[in-house]
Amino acid sequence: MHYTGARILIEALIEEGVDTVFGYPGGAVLFIYDELFKHKDRIRHILVSHEQHAAHAADGYARSTGKVGVCIATSGPGATNLVTGIAAAAMDSVPLVAITGNVSTSLLGKDSFQEVDITGITMPIVKHNWIVKDVNEIAEVVREAFIVAQSSRPGPVLIDIPKDITSASGNPKPSPALQGRSQRLAERNKRITFTEEDIARAAGMLAEAKRPLLYAGGGVIISQASDELRLLAEGLHAPVALSLMGIGSIPKEHPLHTGLIGMHGTVASNKAVQRADLLVAIGARFSDRVTSSPNTFAKEAKILHFDIDPAEINKNIQAETWVIGDIRQTLREVLARLPNPVRTEWNGEIEEWKTQIPETHKPNPPGLHPRFILEETAKRLGKTAIVATDVGQHQIWTAQFYPFSQARSFLSSGGLGAMGYGLGAALGARVGNPAKPVVLFTGDGSFRMNCAELATLKNYQIPVLVIIFNNHVLGMVRQWQRFFYDKRYSESILKGPPDFVKLAQAYGLEGYSAQDEESFIAALDKASGELACGRGAVIDACLDQDEQVLPMVPGGMPLDEQIL
Repeated sequence: MHYTGARILIEALIEEGVDTVFGYPGGAVLFIYDELFKHKDRIRHILVSHEQHAAHAADGYARSTGKVGVCIATSGPGATNLVTGIAAAAMDSVPLVAITGNVSTSLLGKDSFQEVDITGITMPIVKHNWIVKDVNEIAEVVREAFIVAQSSRPGPVLIDIPKDITSASGNPKPSPALQGRSQRLAERNKRITFTEEDIARAAGMLAEAKRPLLYAGGGVIISQASDELRLLAEGLHAPVALSLMGIGSIPKEHPLHTGLIGMHGTVASNKAVQRADLLVAIGARFSDRVTSSPNTFAKEAKILHFDIDPAEINKNIQAETWVIGDIRQTLREVLARLPNPVRTEWNGEIEEWKTQIPETHKPNPPGLHPRFILEETAKRLGKTAIVATDVGQHQIWTAQFYPFSQARSFLSSGGLGAMGYGLGAALGARVGNPAKPVVLFTGDGSFRMNCAELATLKNYQIPVLVIIFNNHVLGMVRQWQRFFYDKRYSESILKGPPDFVKLAQAYGLEGYSAQDEESFIAALDKASGELACGRGAVIDACLDQDEQVLPMVPGGMPLDEQIL
C-alpha cells in the first residue's frame, strides 16, 4: 500500500502512541496539516500563538507525563522559532520530537523563500537530527527519532522534511538498513553500563561515610527513582539536598529533605555540603548554579557520582568514584548491598540549620508576600497539582515555598533559564494531564513574553490558573543591580501597560487583581470557580518591587557564605 509522505508521518506518530501535537502551520507543512485534518479523530493538534510555545508546550507535556512531546513548525522562521524551546529541552533532558517542514529538495541550498538549514542550526542542541530526502524512509526515521529521544539520557531530536517529500507517494514499510539501526538503538537502551565492582565500591563508600549528603537532580525523576532515593536517605539517615530539576524527587515534608542547594540554596543544604565527608550526586550535573566556586565546593567531602551519562562524570567536579547507568537500577543494586543499619554522625546539625531562614521568608502584612501566595494556592489545588514557572524571582520563590510532594509536579526551565517558558509548558501539562489542576506562577516580565498563549487557553478551554507576581520590575535583574551594581537600575523597571486583568478579559478569560492577603484569597476563590467550569483564569498579584530572593550566594563565593 502506498501513502503520501504526510500520511506516512501521521501514521508513524500514531504508531508511537502520540495523541497530541502542538504546532503552527505554514506553506512547507501544508500536506502534513491536511493529513492532520483528515485524522483529527486519531491525533489532536493544538494551535498555539507562536512556534516557540509549541516547543515549550511539548516540553511541558513530556516533563509532566514522562512521554515524548511533539511539536511541528513550518520552514524558515517557523523552524527557527522552535530553537529556544528545543534548547530548553536539551538543557533539562526532556524527550521531545520537533518536526519541521522545509522547501522542496530541488530548492535546498539556493536561499529559497523561507529556507534555513535547521539541521545545521540545531545540531548543538539535539541528540540527533535528520533531513528526510526519501519518502520511503519517513516511517523508520520517526521510529528511530522516538527511540533516540527516550533512550539513555533523554533529550530533543528534530526531523526536517522537505515539502515535496510530504507530497510524494511511498511505501511506509521500513528499509532493512534503517530497521537495523532502530534495533541497535533499542538494544543499546537496555545495556548494562556498570560492573559489580562499581556497585561494591559505591556501597563501601556509603557504608563508611560518617556525614553523607545526598544531592539529587532531575535524573532521579526521569528514571522514576524517587522511592529508591528515599530508601537510601532513610537507610543512611542522610539529608537530601535538591537541584532545581530535582524538586519533587522527595517530598518537602520529609524530615530528611533540606531543600535547594547552591546559589539560592537553604542554609541547611549549603552548610551540609560544606561539612559532609561524602557527597552523593544522583542524576545531577554539578551546574555552576549549584557549585558556585568549584575550588571551595564540598571541600571536606569525597564525591560519589551516579549518572546515566558518562559525559557528566568529572566534567565540572572531580569524583572519587562513579556508577554509570539508569539511576533506579543502580540505586537498587547499591541498596541491596548496604548493611542495615548504617550509622552516621549527623548529630542534630541539620535540624538546627533548618531553623536559620532569612527574615524575608516571613510574610509581613498588609501587603502580599510570595510565600503567602504559594502556600494558599497549594492548599486550594491539592497535592496532585502540576506547577509551572517562568524564570526569575518567582521561579525561586516557588522552589522555596511550594510544598511539592510528587515527581513530575514542577516544570521550569532550569538549565537554559528561558523567560517565556511557562505558559506554553503549563498548557502542555494540562493537555497531557486532564485530571490534574495546573497553575503557572510567572513574573510580569516573563508573562509579557508569552501572554498571547491566553488565546490558546481560551480557544481549547484549557483550564490553567495563571498567577502573576507583578512587581513592575525585572525582579531578579533588579536584585543583582541592587547588590552588585550600586542600585543602578538600568532598564529593569517595567512601567505602564499592560493591565493584566484587562488583557485577560480581552482574550476572553476572567482576570482578577490582588493587592493584599484578603483580596488574593477573594481572587483565588473566583479563579477556582472558573477552573471548576473548565476555564482558565488570571490573577494579577501586586508585590513590592524590592522583595528579595534570599538566601543568595554571590557568584564565585563558597556556598556557606550566603546573603541572608
